[in-house]
Parts: sequence; C-alpha cells; structure tokens
Amino acid sequence: MRILHTSDWHLGRSFHREDMLEHQAGYVDHLLDVVATERIDLVVVAGDIYDRALPPVDAVRLADEALVRLAHSRATVVLTSGNHDSAQRLGFSARLIDAAGVHLRTNAAAVGTPVVLEDEHGPVAVHGIPYLDPHAVAEPWRLQKRSHQAALAAAMDRVRADLAQRPGARSVVLAHAFVAGALPSDSERDISVGGVSRVPTTLFDGIDYAALGHLHGAHVLDDHLRYSGSPLAYSFSEADHRKGSWIVELGAPGAPVAAEFVPAPVPRALARLRGTIDSLLTDPAHAAHEGSWVEATLTDQVRPLAAMERLRKRFPHTLILGFDSPRSILGAPTSGATYARTDREIARDFMVDLRGEAPSDAEAQVLYRAVEACCDTDETGREGGDTMIDAERRPREEEA
Repeated sequence: MRILHTSDWHLGRSFHREDMLEHQAGYVDHLLDVVATERIDLVVVAGDIYDRALPPVDAVRLADEALVRLAHSRATVVLTSGNHDSAQRLGFSARLIDAAGVHLRTNAAAVGTPVVLEDEHGPVAVHGIPYLDPHAVAEPWRLQKRSHQAALAAAMDRVRADLAQRPGARSVVLAHAFVAGALPSDSERDISVGGVSRVPTTLFDGIDYAALGHLHGAHVLDDHLRYSGSPLAYSFSEADHRKGSWIVELGAPGAPVAAEFVPAPVPRALARLRGTIDSLLTDPAHAAHEGSWVEATLTDQVRPLAAMERLRKRFPHTLILGFDSPRSILGAPTSGATYARTDREIARDFMVDLRGEAPSDAEAQVLYRAVEACCDTDETGREGGDTMIDAERRPREEEA
C-alpha cells in the first residue's frame, strides 16, 4: 500500500500579512498530482487542516474543493483534527462523508475504531487520533494525570485493544502531538500542560507506521515514526526547512516500511539577512535573495532613516525589519549625574540613547517644540521653574 503523509495545512493562515491562500491552493494541486502520478492508495492528513477554529470563508471553500477532488481520486483519505481546528466543525457530517471515501476523525470517543483497507498483503487498520486536550478527556477517560502523555497513552491503549482483535493486520496511526526528539519552530502554537508538551516515542512501539502532525518541520524519529511538517513555511524560523510530504510504502506484515520525501512547491524562498544597511544594499552575495521574503536585522550604530523603504528597493518582499545595534542597551544606567535634568535634556538624552548620536540643530528645535507643547515649562525648560528633584534637594542644601 502506498501512503501519502501530509499535515498542518493551516488553510486561511497568512505569512506576516502576506495572503497564502493562493499558495495553499497550489499545494492542493500538487497533492492531487502526486496522488495520480505516484499511484497513491491512502492519503493521511495528521491535523491542523485549518489555522483557527473559525476559519475564513475562502479557507473553508478551499478545504471543500480539496476534499471533493480527493474523493474523486484513486485514494482513500483519512484526516484528523489538530489543535488549531475545531473538532466539531471539522467533523460535521463525518459519517455521511465516510461514504465518499473521505474519513474525518475528530471525535475522541471514536478513538480505537479504525478505517480498514485491504491490499494484496491483507488488511490495514488506519487509526486516526485527533488532537487530544488532556483536560477534555481526563474525566471521560479517567486519566490518572492531566497530561499529553497520559491522554495519548490512553488513546494508544484503545488502538492496541482493537489491533489485538485483528491478527495479521498492519497498522497506521495518525497523531497530532509533540513527540520527543523533534524540534519545534516559531509557528506552532504551544500545547504544553503544566509546562510539559512532549510525549515519548515509545507510545508508538509496535505500530507499522505513525504519521505525525503538529510540528512544522519534517522529522524522521524512526523509520516508522515521521513528521511530514507543514507544506508551506509560516515563520522565518522555517527558512532552512524542506517542505513536502512523505510517500510511504507499506509492504507485507513484518516488512520494514520504505519512505521517500516529495518536495512541495515553494512560492518564494525565505531569507534572514543581518548587517548594516549599506552592506545589505550593496553586497553582491545577497543577490540571490532579491526575490525572497526577507527578514532583515540591521546592526548600524545609528538607526538609519527610512530603512524599510531603502531595503525594499533591493528586496521588495522584505516583511520584517529589526534592529540589533552593538551599542549599550537603552535604559542602562549612565555614569553621569542623573538628577535635575530639564525636560529638554531628558528628551535629548533619549534620542542619543536611541540613535547613538545627538540630534542636529534642526532636529533639536523640532524636539524642543514638541516638549514645550506637551509640558508646562518656562523658558529654561524646567517645569514650573524647578524640577521635582530640585524642590526636594533645596531644603537639604539650606540646612547644610
């Protein structure tokens, strides 16, 4: 049996305000092409079909189109809900949709009831485990502890109880969880309970293939235990990720699985650039990133003016601009006197801290006018003629 393993579509999600729906639709086209050309028998989608519980209408329309096209393909489909999905909304009409060969597994109460398929080597039991909120299943499942490990262990007990009644059947399990040994990115939502989110790999011992979802990077934890990762990048921490799906060949009972990674189409490369603005704008080494989505971090001693506009002349798809000056941290204690400063002096010193140099005469005049417009000052720049610190110090000076 040939299995296509994917997950974490996050339909409706944007990338730093860039609309991704067109690129998500492109991935669906790619997925259907792979199903046809690679003669896929089973497509498994391990959670996070949508990016949020109430997805945009266009995202729902794309999901509907994807499922209809998959239903008309040669493959059977099993999908589970993830922590971003609404299990009830995603699972609406699941029993009716089953008849079309698309199996939505979103109900924790149904864990342990597989989709059973057949090939030349016999039956294959496909167990879709939706994302399990430990707080939601703790009482009905009588968990001893409210944790992801306890919830998933209880789910796997139900899976193994079913498999025990099917001697000789091979097993495929879909799970949406953070399994130890894999690395997260910046774009996954934290699912930790009591500060703990990871579950051990041993929960999947004895399973022929475990198709994992939740983490956005592709990982191989064992030959039979893999993350497909998200088909598109949703944070710059994924700049070095390979995006795609796994094609898994499930052979005769007891035979090791074989897997091949199929890259997904990348709409635009990601680049994380760092340096002074002059180096980013002139260094020929950055030419390869001129068409990329860019996260730029500037290290100039003085924060450049109109930095984003200047960067976008060379890198028109710059999405994030940060600053990491080698200067001392803003707000750090200074070595000079810190009392009896006028409002003008405080504002001027703030600009020095922020920019690394004093304002020009013209800038200072604008700054002082702003100070005077918002503060009750005399011509010396002192509020009411004296600062609060001066008023507190004067009696002590007279006593002295």
